Amino acid sequence: MSVRSDGATTLAMDIIRDYQFVSASDRGATAAIGNFDGVHLGHRSVIDLARNALPDAPLGVVTFEPHPREFFAASAPPFRLMGAEARAHQLEKIGVKKLYELQFDAALSALSPRGFAKDVLVDGLGLRHVVVGADFCFGKKRAGTAEMLRDFGTEMGFGVTIAPLMAKGESTVSSTAIRAALSAGKPREAAAMLGHWHRVEGPILHGEKRGRELGYPTANMSIDGLHPPAFGVYAVLVDVLEGPQAGRYHGVASLGVRPMFGENKANLETFIFDFTGDLYGKHVSVALIEHLRGEEKFDGLDTLITQMDSDSAQARAILAAL
Repeated sequence: MSVRSDGATTLAMDIIRDYQFVSASDRGATAAIGNFDGVHLGHRSVIDLARNALPDAPLGVVTFEPHPREFFAASAPPFRLMGAEARAHQLEKIGVKKLYELQFDAALSALSPRGFAKDVLVDGLGLRHVVVGADFCFGKKRAGTAEMLRDFGTEMGFGVTIAPLMAKGESTVSSTAIRAALSAGKPREAAAMLGHWHRVEGPILHGEKRGRELGYPTANMSIDGLHPPAFGVYAVLVDVLEGPQAGRYHGVASLGVRPMFGENKANLETFIFDFTGDLYGKHVSVALIEHLRGEEKFDGLDTLITQMDSDSAQARAILAAL
């Protein structure tokens, strides 16, 4: 996704990162507000309400980078379901035209609820209508509520819709519930709440190249900053997002610390079936479809290769049935 010098993309969705410098063409939107980590079904219901609130207005999303939780607890364990770029890609897929990805810093966090409504939403972004979840909080020390925002809208001249929390079955759809499903090695359960497969997205990095020696060359990706799903082996769908090999492929991936080789930094290593070519530096999106087994340490390389053969056959059968 290319970005202009003023902070907006040249593609179907514009990205605006500074609410104090917004062009006339980027004002007048109807927007859903939130962090939208994962862009799950609950988030999409909020965005759909914004889409339908003013059909003649551009559809926008107001979100924050870094995630406020990262800003206030930088040393906490990683919790995000997706990074900013992956979130932008997913929002663009569902028709968002204006992404107001505001820098969350000390100045923004110090705004009172009234200051946020007036300075950011009205004077800054010029929004005509906003939609928030029923549990939305905003402003310094999260003092503002959805009901307060509705009152500010009446006073300041913008519409406000409060979306009810979404339930699926007996539980509420939430990023927390999705993290729990991924931690339990249940990517299909997570996908049912997300409305799409959970993905790891980013550039392909140089690794130790051990996979080549084993007959299983892998594309290596970092999971730094992301909530780690259950370690182990997965059947995966692979979308190469750029370059001459761009397209969708099937594969099998190992997520974890590679105990066979004494590693301790988790990453994702994907063997793409029936693929030849160099992906180093290319952006790739890997969807976790099914957890085949946990991470293991084998007695020797022959045993490992035999297991990899079995994993690949199982993954091929699962993916062929999708």
